[in-house]
Formats: sequence, structure tokens, C-alpha cells
Amino acid sequence: MDTLAVDLARFQFAFTVSFHIIFPAFTIGLASYLAVLEGLYLKTGNQQYLQLYKYWLKIFAVSFGMGVVSGIVLSYQFGTNWSVFSDKAGPVIGPLMGYEVFTAFFLEAGFLGVMLFGMGRVGKKLHFAATCIVAFGTFLSAFWILSVNSWMQTPAGYSINEAGQFIPEDWIAVIFNPSFPYRLVHMLLAAYLTTAFVVGAVGAFHLLKAKHNPLARIMFSMAMWMAAIVTPIQIFAGDMHGLNTLEHQPAKVAAMEGHYQTHSDGAPLILFGLPNDETKQVDYKVEIPHLGSLILTHTWDGEVKGLDAFPPDDHPPVMIVFWSFRIMVGVGFCMLAIGLWSLFLRTRDKLFEPTLFHRLCVLFGPAGFVAVLAGWITTEVGRQPFTIYGLLRTADSISPIDAAAVSVSLAAFVVVYFVVFGAGFFYLLRLMRKSPSRYEEGPDATLPDRNDTVAHASHSPLDSNQADS
Repeated sequence: MDTLAVDLARFQFAFTVSFHIIFPAFTIGLASYLAVLEGLYLKTGNQQYLQLYKYWLKIFAVSFGMGVVSGIVLSYQFGTNWSVFSDKAGPVIGPLMGYEVFTAFFLEAGFLGVMLFGMGRVGKKLHFAATCIVAFGTFLSAFWILSVNSWMQTPAGYSINEAGQFIPEDWIAVIFNPSFPYRLVHMLLAAYLTTAFVVGAVGAFHLLKAKHNPLARIMFSMAMWMAAIVTPIQIFAGDMHGLNTLEHQPAKVAAMEGHYQTHSDGAPLILFGLPNDETKQVDYKVEIPHLGSLILTHTWDGEVKGLDAFPPDDHPPVMIVFWSFRIMVGVGFCMLAIGLWSLFLRTRDKLFEPTLFHRLCVLFGPAGFVAVLAGWITTEVGRQPFTIYGLLRTADSISPIDAAAVSVSLAAFVVVYFVVFGAGFFYLLRLMRKSPSRYEEGPDATLPDRNDTVAHASHSPLDSNQADS
């Protein structure tokens, strides 16, 4: 197979999946946030939570729709560009993808209508149940998709027939393969942090314009609690995920750490540098002796395998994996710093004062998306040169197509995606730029909730103490 066609097909899938993944990473967390807001409204009767629910519900609806559209394209590429992979892995991958549609997508699509247009038409508890079901549907979707991807990383529970197809023998082993629990936890926490920093950025943006805006205070406070609590948990989960990867995909870890040679008496932690595949070393590196072994093996002199322990044809692209991993980790520790800073300001009762901290939170609004994309690149490029790790190579997975055909479709994707999704991003930013109001209208503004109408008529201005609560 023409290597150029393989590279173009890989880039096309990478381009489309990069657009797609940012939407689930946002909607998974945002659906849970909406469930929390509506639950707090039902429990406390505080109209502010309801207005924030309506504010973010419109943003969720647009993001969810864009995620569905961008995800459909990926399925078609399995048939057009990766038909050999589909044929060989189809007996395993096909049912798992089908389960995602029959469970998660049906739940989301079925109850999203109630969630968007049912307020004022159905009871409050039923509407809250619809919101919770949609949030659960997003979790189920992540469950099945990550099970598919994890099986490709750490295949288990299969046999290979005479035609070279992977046949499931134990579905429990297939679904709950060795890396799946770690990837699921890591991705869900990433989604919650992504949403938290978007919500925090929007809240900070409106506090910079009006520091006494009660709705902006609530969303900003909730987002900072999430950043402060979840980020340390995510760092711990990431460490556990890394140890699992070291056990099952040591070549990927060697590329992530920039270790071309095996270190039998303690590996350093290379902070920065430029991997050089020709000289098999990292140029201009800044390293801390033995810290790599301490992190990876939890011992001072633990052995860490380098790329020299694996056949050269099995080495992943070191430069990409090395730097994408550092971007992900760097963004994660910046998130931790912001969460700790917010705790410090909260103890001094200055969380809502318009300072440099608010401007920094606005700047870090897209940080979660950057970290998710960098982590996804680390995972997928680090698996190369395999589609099914150690068993099926990428070059053997592609359809019998030539480079010209792939390049034409790739160019079409680039143009269409930037036009369509560029307009979608612009509209989302316009929605976020609008200041949240206590008279916020939901997606269906033609039939307001009767109870809300009465509440608005008797609603008095809220002071900052109520907002802080």
C-alpha cells in the first residue's frame, strides 16, 4: 500500500476525530452540570439555579447537535478508508458500536426533547428525570466508545479465525479489557474539568463586566470548586493510567518519556528536549535524575525500558508523542494551580473581586479542550504503527485506495468543517457572551413555566450574600 495514502487517511481520521472529541468532552460534563443545577433548583426553590439551567441548556443543545453530526462522519470512514480494519475487527467493534447506539444514543435522543421543550409541559420531577437520563446517556456513550478504543489498545477476550478476523470469545473480557477502567475514569474526569473551565471562564468574563452579577457568581464559584477538587483526583488517575500503560504498552511510555535507551539503574525524568530519531537521543534535554523511575516504578533505581528494547518497526513517532504528553501534563498542572489559587482567594473572601485571576480564568477557558486533544494524540499516535496494538498494523488496515482519492476527500472535509463548525463555534461564543439574566429564556420561550412566571412577578433583587450561597 502507498505510504502516502496511509498517511493521508490517518491524517483525515485524526482531523475529523479531533473536531468530534471536543464536543463529547464538553457535553458529558455539561449534561451532569445541568442535572446538578436542576436538582438544586428543585431542592432549594432558588430561581437562580433555574435561570442558570436555562442559560446553559441552549449551549448544551447546540454542542450536542454538533457532536452528533461530527460523529457520524467517523463511522463512514471505517468503510471508505479503513475497510480491511472493519472486516478484521468488525465482529468485535461492530457490536460494541451498536450497543452505544441502542443504549446511549437512544436515551439521549429520546429524552433530549423533553429536556429542551418539556419545561412547563411536564411535571418538574419528570423534567428533572429527563435531564438525569440524558446525563446518564452521555456517560453510557463514553462507556461504549472507550471500551472500543481500549480494546484496540489492550485487546482481550478474542480469538483469530482462519480469515484473520478477531472473533469475540468472552464479551466481559472484551468490554472490560485491561486498560478500560483507567481510560474511562481518566476521560470522564477530563470531561468534567473541561466543562468546569468553560463555565468558569464564562462566569469570570461576566464578573469582569459586573462583579455583583449573582448568576455569574454562582457559576464561577461552582466551577472553581470543581477545579480545586477534581484536578488532584485527575492527576492521581492519570498516574494510575500511566502505570497501566507501562505494563501493557511499554513502547508508548518509552516514547512519551523520550527514553531511547533502557535505564536499568534508574531513569531520569526528561522535562523538555528535542527527540532525535537519527541519533537516538533527546537533544538539549533538561532532566531530573532517577525521578522517571520513581514515578513509573515507584522505586529510585527501577528499570525503565527504552525504545531499544523493541523492534525499530514497532516504534511510535517519538516527537509527536513526547510533546503531546507534555502539553497534556503541563495544562493539567496549570489547572491545579488555578484550583488552589481559587481556594486561597475563597478563604480571603476575594473570589469574586475582578482581578488578574479572573482574566487568567477567561484565558484558560479552552484549557480542557487542549488537554483532551493532547491526551488523545498521545494515546492514538503512541499506539502506532498498529490499529490493534501488537496484532494489526495500520498499513495493513487501510482500504485499497490511492493517495489522490484520499487527498480530495481530505480537502473537502477541511473546507466543510471550518465553514460549518466555524459558524457553530461563533454562535456558541455569542451565547456565552450574553450575560446570564434572572429572566433567562430557555430553548422553548413560547410556553414559560407557570410557576416561573409567578415567581418572576414577585421576585425581588438578590443580594450578594444569596449569590455567594
